[in-house]
Amino acid sequence: MGTPGTGARRRSKLAIVGAGSVGATMAYAALMRGAARSVALYDINAAKVEAEALDIGHGIQFMPMADVEGSDDIAVCAGADVVVVTAGAKQKPGQSRLDLAEATIKLVRTILPGLVEVAPDAVYVMVTNPVDIVTYAALKSSGLPPNQLFGSGTVLDSSRLRYLLAQHTGVAAQNVHAYIAGEHGDSEIPLWSSAMIGSVPLLDWPGMRGPDGEVVGRLAAEDRTRIADEVVNSAYRIIAGKGATNYAVALAGSRIIEAVLNDERRVLPVSSLLQDYRGISDVCLSVPSVVGRHGVEATLPISMSEDELAGLHRSAEALRDVARRFGL
Repeated sequence: MGTPGTGARRRSKLAIVGAGSVGATMAYAALMRGAARSVALYDINAAKVEAEALDIGHGIQFMPMADVEGSDDIAVCAGADVVVVTAGAKQKPGQSRLDLAEATIKLVRTILPGLVEVAPDAVYVMVTNPVDIVTYAALKSSGLPPNQLFGSGTVLDSSRLRYLLAQHTGVAAQNVHAYIAGEHGDSEIPLWSSAMIGSVPLLDWPGMRGPDGEVVGRLAAEDRTRIADEVVNSAYRIIAGKGATNYAVALAGSRIIEAVLNDERRVLPVSSLLQDYRGISDVCLSVPSVVGRHGVEATLPISMSEDELAGLHRSAEALRDVARRFGL
């Protein structure tokens, strides 16, 4: 008989496909947050993936108890509870996410069958851009049910929105409740009409009195326009400056992983296959969704203004056009 309590915690396993900037940072972030008990990195570049795993592994004593391994053998992903796909073509300065589609779709179609064979029961999270098109293509080629495979969507975009609103209004980002919906890209939609600061509707936010009695942090229409533009263009700005985005997307991905592994049923704006959602079907788009152990368990019928709903439909049509261009 073993020691009481030994082995009581289920050994959750996370597999990350792609040991590039995003994949390696996501492995690091997931381990630091204690998201999974075991993390496996898979990449076709054996030297790179083994080196990344070794580098992270040397710091394991400073993290919650876990283990990490890296390999160019897809068997390293066997038995994973969650598989995160980060592998894809690298976005260059000035290049849109949709420009990446063709090469990335081919890559995903190549690697998915082997992944599903070794981890058939895993929840699959696509992070590779353009994430909505890649998620749609992955669903078509994998045969997995729509709840079991979805994209990271606008979880990061919504975090960017909350960060900028927090900076403007002077409250903590954790108390800003606002979502970006639609495409993870240029046609995405800020859902201003349902956004809140604490329990105050964002559109009614009166600002706060500063130490000298002046009102600060009001949010005018031009402020919302500026913030929305910055959310859309921030990735391009980061890529122009450092070549890739990796820290925030890794943290956003880790949050999704935790929602699945811990069966949190957390509301996150992930990209999933919509069917008759506000008149939209057969396209992968981000809307606030309940994420738990079985993946996307529900999409929420969030209220939208007429302009927001029209924008969501435009976003859906733009993605359908791209899907048709690639024969999806």
